Amino acid sequence: MTMMDDRFTFVKVDETASEHIAAPKYSYWQSVFRKFFSSKLAILMLVIALVIVVTSYIQPNFSNFSPLDGTNVNNAAMKFLRPNAQYWFGTDNVGKSLFDAVWYGTRTSLTVALLTTVITNVIGIVVGMIWGYSKRFDAIMLEIYNIIYNIPFMLLVIVMLYILGPGMWQLIFAMSCTTWLGVAYFIRVQVMIIRDREYNLASRCLGTPMHRVLTHNILPYLISVIVTSIARDVPSYISYEVFLSFLGVGLTVEDGSLGSMIQRYSPYMTSAPYLFWIPVAFTALISVSLYIVGQTLADASDPRTHMM
Repeated sequence: MTMMDDRFTFVKVDETASEHIAAPKYSYWQSVFRKFFSSKLAILMLVIALVIVVTSYIQPNFSNFSPLDGTNVNNAAMKFLRPNAQYWFGTDNVGKSLFDAVWYGTRTSLTVALLTTVITNVIGIVVGMIWGYSKRFDAIMLEIYNIIYNIPFMLLVIVMLYILGPGMWQLIFAMSCTTWLGVAYFIRVQVMIIRDREYNLASRCLGTPMHRVLTHNILPYLISVIVTSIARDVPSYISYEVFLSFLGVGLTVEDGSLGSMIQRYSPYMTSAPYLFWIPVAFTALISVSLYIVGQTLADASDPRTHMM
């Protein structure tokens, strides 16, 4: 009997053991960031974008730069100084530091792009989810979409700016009220893809309210789609602002944006090319870095990219 006790050990039965999940612990956002930071290019572009954004909102507070400030307008010695140790980007036609002007303009352009992106995506996502879920609302919105989107976007914005006049808030309003519909249509298509899946049909049969189905069943599947939309919109709105300001219908010299700087300094493209090309280079660098960061984050937020 003693030998039997040495060879065998009685095991206590645990009735809850079958309920334990044997799969490893999974965190969606940890997986997203792990996937994102695995791209060296995305990390480099993220650093560049953060440096530009942070500097553009901090540096103008210390430089006290103003687009209307012309203290050196009568000082010929300060005009058209090429980039040097004191003035890193040189000076312009009235003797102002181009380095200070570029950071001030970057802040203005980023503010316009970010505010427009927030407005268009919030309205577009809310309307688009209802649009894609409700078949009755879909019939109404399709008619509105077909009417408005037959008008060229840029032409509509230019006409609105001619009516409202140039200015930051006018530009934000003109771009917002013509682009949220495109975001809504994009979200509508994504909602329609997953609207009639089994779990959504079961939720409707159980009497689940529409807003709960949208926020709990459908919205989590749209995270990567929404990130993709935002990643595409921010660089696009910066480009639109630069183009419209270059045409003279967007922001004015008083607003001091990158677009108004390019428009203002375009006559000096051959005599003082740094005045024109430095703002252009900043515009391209911001747009490319934000686009690459956004697209990489959009790919990383797609659950299909981090399935084991």
